[in-house]
Amino acid sequence: MMKLEALIVQYVAFRRSMGASFKSAESLLQHFCRQMGEEIDATAVQAEKVNNFLAGTGPITRYWHRKYDVLRGLYRYAISRGLVADSPLPTAAPKLPVRFIPYIYTRDELRRLFNSTSSYRKQHRKLEPHTLRAILLLLYGAGLRVSEALALTLDDVDFADSLITIRDTKFNKTRMVPLGSELNQMMAEYEAGRKERHPPQSGAAPFFILRTGGAVPLHLVQQTFKRLREYAEVRRVDGSRFQPRLHDMRHSFAVHRLISWYQQGADVQKMLPQLSTYLGHVDLTATQIYLTMTPELLHEASARFEHYALKEESHG
Repeated sequence: MMKLEALIVQYVAFRRSMGASFKSAESLLQHFCRQMGEEIDATAVQAEKVNNFLAGTGPITRYWHRKYDVLRGLYRYAISRGLVADSPLPTAAPKLPVRFIPYIYTRDELRRLFNSTSSYRKQHRKLEPHTLRAILLLLYGAGLRVSEALALTLDDVDFADSLITIRDTKFNKTRMVPLGSELNQMMAEYEAGRKERHPPQSGAAPFFILRTGGAVPLHLVQQTFKRLREYAEVRRVDGSRFQPRLHDMRHSFAVHRLISWYQQGADVQKMLPQLSTYLGHVDLTATQIYLTMTPELLHEASARFEHYALKEESHG
């Protein structure tokens, strides 16, 4: 007999021995264990409780399939080693819902968001307007994940070389991200004010801080951005149940960069690997997910195709 908790610990260790980071999957499995009962035997997990865990609340989303895939790996491991006789997972999975479409901010919407940081509320208790604005500028200007921006330390930002170092990313890697001159100057101005108000004790101190000098928590930025977005009247009108998110700043960065390359006449296919590296993706497939086709992007791509088609015709 083996407790479910012990089985999960053993499985996570096995996956990590194979080179997998497995952080998010481990967190999901720990949540599963708590839902089933931490003292429960691995063989006593009931199919009905597993179905409830998978279903969660609300409509079926792609997260159902994420949970299912992680649990399927766990039970394949357990069955192959004789730790359980069979799997309590359902034999049929629901059809995947339509993939979530990221929101691509227009340049006017971005300006409204950036300019509203100082006026969206009368009092700013923890997250000050200049800090919120600097975070948003970096998310869009450098295409960072929110967690990457909030994890930056003073040592990670090199204004002399216009570089920031992103450590321990989603894919467990470290990468260098160059900043444009204007963005680099804005971040330098933020740091100067930050150091004046809160002199750091070491380079390991967080780059973005609250009024009190502490690190900025993710949930606070998300809550604050929701209020800011509503104040700036930036919203979806396509019927989606999800309103524009902080992470959509990253999507917008990628799409706007593509549009810019098309407009400049660059070889977009040759530039895509550079964009993938800049975003910190392990392959081009991950980058392509970010490149949601917008009317503006379609227009530029069509114009490029028409240019080459006419050129070929004239030489025919």
